[in-house]
Amino acid sequence: MNFFEHQAAARRGSGRLVLLFVLAVAGIVLAVDLATLLFTGSWGATAAATVGTLLVIALGSLYRIASLRGGGAVVAAQMGGTFVPEDTRDPSLRRLRNVVEEIAIASGVPVPRLFVMEQEAGINAFAAGYSPSDAAIAVTRGALDRLNRDELQGVIAHEFAHVLNGDMRLNIRLIGLLFGILMLSLIGQRILIYGRLGRSREGTPVLVAALVAMAVGAIGVFFGRMIKAGVSRQRELLADASAVQFTRQTRGLAGALKKIGGLDAGSKLQDKADAEEVSHMLFGPGAALSGLFATHPPLVERIRRLEPTFDARQLQQLEARWRTTPPDGLAEDVALGFAARDAGAAGGPPPLPPADAQVLVTPPMVARQVAAPAEDDYRRAHDLVEGLGEELRALARQRDAVMPLLVGLLLDPDVAVASRQRSEVVARCGEPMAQQAFELRRLHLEGLHPALRLPLASLAFPVLRQRPRPELETFLDTIDAMVHTDGRVSVFEYCLSCLVQVQVREALDPSRHARFGRNKATGVRQEFATLLAVLAQAGHPDAPMQAQRAYLAGLQRVLPRDHLPYAPPAEGVQALDAVWAPLDALVPAAKEMLVEALVDAVSSDQRVSVPEAELLRTVCAVLHCPLPALLERS
Repeated sequence: MNFFEHQAAARRGSGRLVLLFVLAVAGIVLAVDLATLLFTGSWGATAAATVGTLLVIALGSLYRIASLRGGGAVVAAQMGGTFVPEDTRDPSLRRLRNVVEEIAIASGVPVPRLFVMEQEAGINAFAAGYSPSDAAIAVTRGALDRLNRDELQGVIAHEFAHVLNGDMRLNIRLIGLLFGILMLSLIGQRILIYGRLGRSREGTPVLVAALVAMAVGAIGVFFGRMIKAGVSRQRELLADASAVQFTRQTRGLAGALKKIGGLDAGSKLQDKADAEEVSHMLFGPGAALSGLFATHPPLVERIRRLEPTFDARQLQQLEARWRTTPPDGLAEDVALGFAARDAGAAGGPPPLPPADAQVLVTPPMVARQVAAPAEDDYRRAHDLVEGLGEELRALARQRDAVMPLLVGLLLDPDVAVASRQRSEVVARCGEPMAQQAFELRRLHLEGLHPALRLPLASLAFPVLRQRPRPELETFLDTIDAMVHTDGRVSVFEYCLSCLVQVQVREALDPSRHARFGRNKATGVRQEFATLLAVLAQAGHPDAPMQAQRAYLAGLQRVLPRDHLPYAPPAEGVQALDAVWAPLDALVPAAKEMLVEALVDAVSSDQRVSVPEAELLRTVCAVLHCPLPALLERS
């Protein structure tokens, strides 16, 4: 399946989850009603029990969902995760951050927040969040210590598949819904543990009610495990396949699975309650569940899908070897030659294509690349990160430098315009930020290769999202004022400011952006026309006839029976502000068609330039269809 088919499957999975939840609730209510009728013989009491049970389940689910409104970072922290700072110098954490940053840039998605579960010796990981802008990836200490770079990359690529395919939203909703159907069991347990009424005759009814609640709660546990198993198993196989597609090699992912099978700690988590709640989200089984309740396919089956000739007896041999000499991931990196990659390449940064380079593309090729980076995308992502230089990368990871750095990227080459922009920055953020931004511009950003500007911003976004809400609101206002200082907005200015807006808004209120699209293409004709006209005009600013041909090429693919005239909006790229919400709410199949239409428009002359590539990637990012850097593949 491609990205859009994965999205459609996730949407169907969301509907199936609601149906299974309703059936589970019905089973619990029926059990409570039967118990009430048996003990009281009163239909009135039975009706009251029905209402009470529904209230308990509903309130439990709403409470848990509300507790997760903060998104992926909240889930990771509740699991005992420790945040990994962007400027960490710890070798294992630096390796983890390098791997994640390379995959994020290769995939075209924001760099997620990183956490390490320091107390967990097993090899495991999970991704959580409502949207890519809000995503968090957590790995266990065992994964950092035992996996080499290839294996860690395979595990992280598996988790990125969940980020890209929409699985995270389904997983986080599942936590909330399942908490509701487990509430009766939890209430019964608390009454038995803390209640004292059971010691007297008056407390007998309460004791009986607690036992009944636990018995009925067992039904909730049963349904909860069945739901998680039904939702999770197939998606784990799909994530394995996506990880292989991303990295174009099986040895890393297969090696990680072998180490899970060959080490005593395996993938188990120490806290059984946490493992039970998030078992459907984990890379490997976090708890000893099997058969119908297994949230993951058998380990040997997963390995054989990657290595068809694998013999299960090899796990016994690995287990015997590792019992005396456990694997050391960093030592393996040195032996395999991976260590130099994270220490920084010698001989300077790799060469990048010329700033005016163009690349030949076709619409189906680009649609297939959405959320599906190939091995050369990873190599190019590594080259892009190295091309930024260590000093610039360090600035992007510094809390006090990230805002001036983004402001510096938007400073106009024209001295008069830059002076007016400085006034806007000083009025909102103060003279020190303006001074720092101009200094960074002079020292690092003048002459920066165009292909490096958006990757640099991608590295800066995770640090930016950590700033307090009032500062972020002021910063967004500053960016908007800078962009509009001279009365015109360039393609790059719009791309960067739009991405900053999306990143910050989605990070501030992640749960508000957890919606699967339902719009059809026929319902957003004018939005299609506006978007295609802007892209065509941006690609051919001085050739209106070529721009019209580009517009019609895109329109023919997405709305072949409609006759919408080419009418580029007077406000240029700013007209796109009105189209994002309805287009982002398209069903996956319509989004796929839209992406192909966009490529038809920008590549009507069969080539894509730097401004066109930046605008195309920005459009795809805002519409949550992450696209690798096309131009850098030339």
